[in-house]
Amino acid sequence: MLKKSIGLIITGLLFFTGCGAKNDDIVQKLKDKVNKLDSYQIKGLLEITNNETTYKYDIDVGYEKDEKYRVSLKNKTNDHEQIILKNSDGVYVLTPELNKSFKFQSEWPYSNSQSYLYQTIINDIENDDDVKVDTAKDGYTITTKVNYSNNKDLVNQKIYVDKNANIKKVEVLDKNGIVKIKMTYKKVNNNKSFDKDYFKLSGNIEEKETNDNSNTKQKTDQETKTTTNLFDIAYPLYIPDNTKLTSQDTTELGRTILTFAGDKSFTIIEELATQDDDYHTISVNGDLDFVNDVIGNVSDRAVSWISNGVEYFAASNTMETSELLEVVNSMNTVTVGK
Repeated sequence: MLKKSIGLIITGLLFFTGCGAKNDDIVQKLKDKVNKLDSYQIKGLLEITNNETTYKYDIDVGYEKDEKYRVSLKNKTNDHEQIILKNSDGVYVLTPELNKSFKFQSEWPYSNSQSYLYQTIINDIENDDDVKVDTAKDGYTITTKVNYSNNKDLVNQKIYVDKNANIKKVEVLDKNGIVKIKMTYKKVNNNKSFDKDYFKLSGNIEEKETNDNSNTKQKTDQETKTTTNLFDIAYPLYIPDNTKLTSQDTTELGRTILTFAGDKSFTIIEELATQDDDYHTISVNGDLDFVNDVIGNVSDRAVSWISNGVEYFAASNTMETSELLEVVNSMNTVTVGK
């Protein structure tokens, strides 16, 4: 009986050891698969929850070796599109409807975790000494820590892969275990061949101009003039304790300035964004990140973004950038246009 019991124990240990080895194998298989890719295209659905609102984006990701990235994000609510472009010239965020692009001095995409890019997912795995792998019905779940510098509430992610180490979904969770970001991989094309201008700024500008030729808009002085009756003023739903709105001023050009005073004072400026006749690029100081429902510019204690044709700027001398982002992310800017 003793020999039989020992045999059962050894068999059990071998079984669990084998499962662990198999789970480790799937992580290595995923890393090897990504490292061998010269290019890829991913199409899917990105969902981001801020407060009680979930923003949904059709996302189209392109990657080519030598650090070339192109990420198209189209808001499913209002069809607003932005394009993140990285090439040897730098990092850009294109806003086609305004005929503008913004150039960042940024380490994107490696400055933060990105649930829609293979490279940053692998970085998260390699930077975590305590990666957890669980066996699921159709594959495996890999759990790692994440790095979202402007949102410390986001602590880990679950990477869902099938038995062939293909990523199917990524969920980013906060400290309460609530999913705040979900990326669903719908269509993947590994070793995709892209057009020679696909990752060039000029190529994306030309594509935009071609698409606009069939729908040219005539602008008048009245249409381009910034006036208060062209958009609703957006107010933050979250305001720090012992802080309140003390003044609201509107200039003759339609720029509204909201001043909040108290323990954590801050200022918000809102004005109608105008579309330029000629496409041009603006250099900005800061890093790109999701702000409210769009990609915006986040710098030290200052945030700027353009949503639904309105340009916003928020700044504070007394709040940390992360809390200032809490304030602006509580603003309902999705349906401000009339």
